[in-house]
Amino acid sequence: MRVCFDSLGGGANPNEDWVGGSPDLAVVLDGLSTAGLSTGCRHGVPWFVAHLGGHLMAALAEPSVTLPDGLAVALERVAALHPECDLADPGTPSATVAVLRQRYAVLDYLVLADSPVVFEGAKGGHTVITDLRVDEVLPELRAEVESYETHTPGHREAVQRLVLAQRQVRNTPDGYWVAGTNPEAAQHCLTGSAKLRDVRSAAVMSDGVSRLVTEYGMATWDEMFATLRTDGPRRLIETVRKTEATDPTGRRWPRYKSGDDATVAYCQW
Repeated sequence: MRVCFDSLGGGANPNEDWVGGSPDLAVVLDGLSTAGLSTGCRHGVPWFVAHLGGHLMAALAEPSVTLPDGLAVALERVAALHPECDLADPGTPSATVAVLRQRYAVLDYLVLADSPVVFEGAKGGHTVITDLRVDEVLPELRAEVESYETHTPGHREAVQRLVLAQRQVRNTPDGYWVAGTNPEAAQHCLTGSAKLRDVRSAAVMSDGVSRLVTEYGMATWDEMFATLRTDGPRRLIETVRKTEATDPTGRRWPRYKSGDDATVAYCQW
């Protein structure tokens, strides 16, 4: 498996995405925004995703370890790195997870929350694996955020109200699941496999990239994969940025940030 990847922050703040790749593994993490609220952890989201990514790559280097078990091990190891922090705080650093691993002639995938794995079929067409349970909770607060332009006090306050409410249902049976401190989250991932012969290429990405198709509607999956194939991940991310620059205040595409962190790992055989 040949993996090329790139990641670009969405603004002045540190990039809270993380990406890693090897000849048989691609991992993308998208750290959850804190919206300026307390997390109980002195390290921050970039620290969390960097350590989780490294431990996840290490855990999954052994082919006999399943993707959920590898994620559970990685979560336990990262939690053990900072016991002095309040890991029971509902705002403790967390992340979405998207993994693709080649195991002989099979491609195994894992998705936790809304960072997708997308397969380009050998005979055309695309299969999108994503977990959108977060979109099913708190619709009224989500609508409130979308009623404001970005960079306004009303928008900032609405985002904070939404994040505070999301924290109360995060990693609960009535809410949605992300990778935080509880290794049980690994058992709530979407997992599956594809036969290598049925796949031309694949992309593992954060929603900061996939939204070009899913939210902005400014490209098709065919067009996205054509860009990856001919110009690589950085050009695709630049296309997302140019699209967002045409709507800096979120009038056309209401969203949490004018530009989100964007990451993609492109896999070919």
